[in-house]
Amino acid sequence: MGSQNRSIRFKIFLLLLLPLLSLSALWGFVLNLTVSDGQSLLRGDTLYRTVGVTSTDLGLQLQAEREGSVVAVTTRELTEDLGDQRARTDSAVAAFQRATVEAEDEITEDMRVPLAMLRIELSRLEFIRTDIDDGQSSRLAGLERYNQVLDAVFRFYDHLTPVPDLSVYQQASSLQTMGNAREFVAREHALIRAVLIDKRLTGPEAAAFAEYVSSRRYLHAGGQAGLDIQLRKPYEQLFQSEPFLSFATMEARIIRTGAPPPDVQAWNSAIDHLTTQLDKLGAEAAESLAARAADGANSIKLQIGVAGGVGLVAVLASIIISVRFGRRLAAELAGLRSVAVELSEQRLPTLVARLSSGEEVDVEKATKPIKVIGSAEITDVAKAFGSVQRTAVLAAVGQAALRRGVGQVFLNLARRKQGLLHRQLALLDAMQRRTHDPDQLEELFRLDHLTTRMRRHAESLIILSGSAPGRAWRKPVPVMDIVRASVAEVEDYTRVDVQNMPGSAVDGGAAADLTHLVAELVENATLYSPPQSTVQVRGDRVSNGYTIEVEDRGLGQSAEEYAAYNAVLSNPPEFDLADSDRLGLFVVAKLAERHGINVLLRRSPFGGTTAIVFMPASLITDQAELPAVPEESAALPARTRKKALAVVSGGTHAGLPRRVRQANLSSRLKDGPPPEPEPERTNERSPDEVRDMFSAFQRGTQRAREEANEEGEA
Repeated sequence: MGSQNRSIRFKIFLLLLLPLLSLSALWGFVLNLTVSDGQSLLRGDTLYRTVGVTSTDLGLQLQAEREGSVVAVTTRELTEDLGDQRARTDSAVAAFQRATVEAEDEITEDMRVPLAMLRIELSRLEFIRTDIDDGQSSRLAGLERYNQVLDAVFRFYDHLTPVPDLSVYQQASSLQTMGNAREFVAREHALIRAVLIDKRLTGPEAAAFAEYVSSRRYLHAGGQAGLDIQLRKPYEQLFQSEPFLSFATMEARIIRTGAPPPDVQAWNSAIDHLTTQLDKLGAEAAESLAARAADGANSIKLQIGVAGGVGLVAVLASIIISVRFGRRLAAELAGLRSVAVELSEQRLPTLVARLSSGEEVDVEKATKPIKVIGSAEITDVAKAFGSVQRTAVLAAVGQAALRRGVGQVFLNLARRKQGLLHRQLALLDAMQRRTHDPDQLEELFRLDHLTTRMRRHAESLIILSGSAPGRAWRKPVPVMDIVRASVAEVEDYTRVDVQNMPGSAVDGGAAADLTHLVAELVENATLYSPPQSTVQVRGDRVSNGYTIEVEDRGLGQSAEEYAAYNAVLSNPPEFDLADSDRLGLFVVAKLAERHGINVLLRRSPFGGTTAIVFMPASLITDQAELPAVPEESAALPARTRKKALAVVSGGTHAGLPRRVRQANLSSRLKDGPPPEPEPERTNERSPDEVRDMFSAFQRGTQRAREEANEEGEA
């Protein structure tokens, strides 16, 4: 997102930088492969000189101590040679631990787990020796414990072949397998040497010997199969020689009979010859493999030189060419950019502002040609910008005409609707005068209420068209009257609770618009709150004006939605026909902007929404506390005053004026004796009640005619 505000020059270089980065990345990748191979060789050499040498010596010392310990368990004698061997083993362990610390940086992650396991096994040596010295360990148990330590050593061996050449790595792994087979030969010899002392081979020992033989055969076969012809041929010759065949025959006889070999000399001779030959072949194969690794190292060095030198030259040449090309292209695009900026930031905005103010625009003069210097593609783009400019100007002119036409349609429709609504109100008055059925009168008053709401909607269209509704008063109107008139224009007005307000009045020129504004907020509160809940309307004087609050008990909105609504209310945009769902919000915003009123929506502490209307001091006229309701409502027209009184001061549920007994009697009659208690009402109305109700309706129609006269004057 940040690069969107960068210059054209930066973006051109960014475009050219992509292939350069790709080339550099490819060069770096090839160089990294070769360098990593070289690092692997260096790491392998370091590991061999430190951990490799010391671990090999550690394995030999453990094998020697294992053989001496098994013999000691059999003879029940701890010889001086065993003590010396243990000292040599401890020295080898200490050297190995020092080597691992020295090569800590070269040890890879896959080597750390087997290394940790080996350290754990080495820490158990003292317990193994203690059990042997105390006579608590059997011959086979002691042998197996040493075998576990040596198994950890060989598992660590398997991770000490970080050779980058795959073929060399495979041969090294096969040689490692042959070395593991050599360990099982040593296990066979350690067990049989102890058995030859007491001439007794137990069943578990025979089973263990058979397992050693099977593992040795499996490893020799697998390792031999993985070696190439050059390294495999010496092993094939050894395995076909007489000493090895004799050794294999004795192995088979021990497994078959479960008894030690009868000829001790033959066993020792075969073992000595076989282990000597295996060690010799392992050393020769390791030297041959080391020579191959050295050749691979030289090849890797050559690859590093080629990848580093030639690749660097190619990258530098690409950078120089790209920079020269980028500068020339950037200069051409900079001129085109300046023209485009002038078009977008000066010409078109000025044109749109002129059209918005209603000024006529000459399209030919407003679309002068765009001139730039550059390559053919740049000039073509400039011509395209000129075409876009002309199209945009034509579209702006047409859009302005369309907006004016739509506004005029709104205004015409609203004016016609207002005329029809006034005629409808006159018809309703005539019908009310001719109707004597109370139920029908109640329905007529409901229809009268709906007609009043329709008039407010017609005024909304006039407001959206940019015109004023036309209703105004010459004198200030009390805030309470405005609130009552607003509530009277809401369908579900019976749920609205208007609290007492300080006695202030609003400038008559803004009274009608403020009534409309509050009515929209109250209606919105009743529509988006539960039908059984109450909408509270309250007001109060503040230091620099007057506030009216409309609070509902609905579900409320999220913080993001409140922020979006308040943004529209504080700075109303041009009305979008596609956004008709929020028509009331636009009407409130337009009315508030017209009179400098601030409207704010926020979450109510009860979970709903609170709409706060702040009127500046320039619209407010301070008054004393207002008198009773009938006199207080005198500033409004008769029809509005009638409905406001019915809604707020004890009217019926349908908005009809509630009759107050003896309200119109003279003071002389009111001072008389108290009337008879009124009988209990039934479903049937008495003639007196019907007559009184008709009288009230007639007084209502009289007030309606007064309203018509006052509206004409306004």
